[in-house]
Amino acid sequence: MEEMEEELKCPVCGSFYREPIILPCSHNLCQACARNILVQTPESESPQSRRASGSGVSDYDYLDLDKMSLYSEADSGYGSYGGFASAPTTPCQKSPNGVRVFPPAMPPPATHLSPALAPVPRNSCITCPQCHRSLILDDRGLRGFPKNRVLEGVIDRYQQSKAAALKCQLCEKAPKEATVMCEQCDVFYCDPCRLRCHPPRGPLAKHRLVPPAQGRVSRRLSPRKVSTCTDHELENHSMYCVQCKMPVCYQCLEEGKHSSHEVKALGAMWKLHKSQLSQALNGLSDRAKEAKEFLVQLRNMVQQIQENSVEFEACLVAQCDALIDALNRRKAQLLARVNKEHEHKLKVVRDQISHCTVKLRQTTGLMEYCLEVIKENDPSGFLQISDALIRRVHLTEDQWGKGTLTPRMTTDFDLSLDNSPLLQSIHQLDFVQMKAQPRNCDAIHFQTTKASSPVPATPILQLEECCTHNNSATLSWKQPPLSTVPAEGYILELDDGNGGQFREVYVGKETMCTVDGLHFNSTYNARVKAFNKTGVSQYSKTLVLQTSEDTDSEEQTPPFPVPSERLPLRRMSPFSSTLNLQPSFPGRSYFDFRSSPHQLSLHSSLQSLNAPGCNFEPQSAPYSQLVDIKKLLAVAWFAFDPGSAHADIIFSNDNLTVTCSSYDDRVVLGKTGFSKGVHYWEITVDRYDNHPDPAFGVARIDVMKDVMLGKDDKAWAMYVDNNRSWFMHNNSHTNRTEGGIAKGATIGVLLDLNRKTLTFFVNDEQQGPIAFENMEGLFFPAVSLNRNVQVTLHTGLPVPDFYSSRASIA
Repeated sequence: MEEMEEELKCPVCGSFYREPIILPCSHNLCQACARNILVQTPESESPQSRRASGSGVSDYDYLDLDKMSLYSEADSGYGSYGGFASAPTTPCQKSPNGVRVFPPAMPPPATHLSPALAPVPRNSCITCPQCHRSLILDDRGLRGFPKNRVLEGVIDRYQQSKAAALKCQLCEKAPKEATVMCEQCDVFYCDPCRLRCHPPRGPLAKHRLVPPAQGRVSRRLSPRKVSTCTDHELENHSMYCVQCKMPVCYQCLEEGKHSSHEVKALGAMWKLHKSQLSQALNGLSDRAKEAKEFLVQLRNMVQQIQENSVEFEACLVAQCDALIDALNRRKAQLLARVNKEHEHKLKVVRDQISHCTVKLRQTTGLMEYCLEVIKENDPSGFLQISDALIRRVHLTEDQWGKGTLTPRMTTDFDLSLDNSPLLQSIHQLDFVQMKAQPRNCDAIHFQTTKASSPVPATPILQLEECCTHNNSATLSWKQPPLSTVPAEGYILELDDGNGGQFREVYVGKETMCTVDGLHFNSTYNARVKAFNKTGVSQYSKTLVLQTSEDTDSEEQTPPFPVPSERLPLRRMSPFSSTLNLQPSFPGRSYFDFRSSPHQLSLHSSLQSLNAPGCNFEPQSAPYSQLVDIKKLLAVAWFAFDPGSAHADIIFSNDNLTVTCSSYDDRVVLGKTGFSKGVHYWEITVDRYDNHPDPAFGVARIDVMKDVMLGKDDKAWAMYVDNNRSWFMHNNSHTNRTEGGIAKGATIGVLLDLNRKTLTFFVNDEQQGPIAFENMEGLFFPAVSLNRNVQVTLHTGLPVPDFYSSRASIA
């Protein structure tokens, strides 16, 4: 019942209703509060004057409904001319909301009557403080409003239920807890007051004393006052006027204004209205139930928002820390280059110092020798050596010619770090809004009107699915995982392979497309965007694709198809009208990833920091200024190839994790073949049982798939157990090295086709010497394993720092 307390309080005084009356608008007011908010209207607006003017009005004539209230909204909401103590001849005033207020000219005469019977000033007006409807009182004043006896009973029951303990009603100070109640006296007594004021003898001996709780119940059940007719105060209501919708007495029917109205029995209408109220409450109860469920949903949302916030903050911190780590690694690489330049300059200068010192010592010795020869007095002896000595002096002088005494090295460092693209990328680092966010309704009018539904989110290129084969390129993309805005289709664009403008090569609903008929040995830029009825999304990041070299070498002809189920679409020769297409030849595929100015996510920034030579430049710049693919170390993204693997190989994790169903060794290859450049990938051991001997390395496309890698002449591998490793090619075992693998170990494979070498690493340490040299041709990453081993492939990795430094020095 505590939740209904607001319904039991007067909107004027804020306390429980005392002698409440019902206004024609169905709202309630304390009788005293109603008298306090009365104001006086002009004579011309009185009911008598309007009846005299012929306007047909009822006894409760409401003023204009557009007049919101008699009182200012700046104060408490209620105004009063209580006491009517205003000075006479007060001019007409107007409240801030436009309703005219006329204080009475004279204060009311002193009276000893109750507030209900006290006279009301002529032409009084009252405004409901809840709905702000105003009405003018007739001659009966406040007596014309019916009293709400039902509300009084509800308040009485509510107050009794709120009383924690019944107190004695006769204690003078600090009332004690009552122990009994006299039903005849209707008084609660404590034990001392009962002995003193209600002795158990004499006339009071026949009174019935009951416990306080029982007395409270009997008090609730005691008959209450019956509401009487407002026009005939001595008569009880006996019928119900259907037209006026109010109870009436029999005198109202005989001589009053209800005599010609339709009336019904009071009891029947009582039951009918109770039934109607119950039915209305059923609908309201359903709304209340839905509101409670909605509140539970909102509270769950609060908890979920807090949890997601913590998780998102942790993810953000991790991504930013990864960026910082990548920047620190790059910083270390750049510092290593500075140190290398420093050592190179010192070496050149020191070599020049050493050379010049030796030559100066030789020259000084020759000069001293010549001076001593000049001192010789023997002409014949002098002439015997003078010609040769003169030639030596001239030759030595010529050796000190131009450039000999010029420094071979400057003291300035020619290295200049261009960090402006990276700074620009950091400044553009922001969250990608995947869905429309709710806006504060208070700020709606400050924002421009947008379409009814948002445009789709920017598609994400799936690098592990994108590849090139011969002069074809396969591209795959998807919508962001958290995107809630559906895309009706996608637009794929490629440039002309020479840094020219982008052109549309596909428009449709599919998320994968293969483009045929491209130039061999060319670099293409690709991007994709999504669209729906509202508009077009931003472009994805730009993917740089390198087509294969045009070569007739049959040795390098691998069947390098993308499985047919991955190629739902194929666009044939998109530039056939402008390009001179060449016949297909197999070859290699290189990928690189360049940021576009539309978005810069944390992941792409980290990837770009890890990718050597990757530039952050606006797309509108000339291609030659963006990236030279020939000068980049190719960062390859690939997975294991189910199409060429042995049937016993089991794939998972988007073909990045493999194991085997057989106890015999089985071979699986990567999808990408390499013929140029430096490539590095790693393989982690997820499971290692019963000391198997997995092998890791590279192989030709036609390698034997049912034996250990390295058993034939088509594979170059390192096989390793838990204690040691061997290099193997054509079933020849070499270079046994101590140190094996276990669960969680990482094997690195470095294929340097510039130096034609293959090197292996275990847990970031080089395993043995350079494994194989004179590596030429087309090689595919390869692994052989049995059912006791499970491994996961990691690609797109930069070359280890120490190897880069060593290679650059060499």
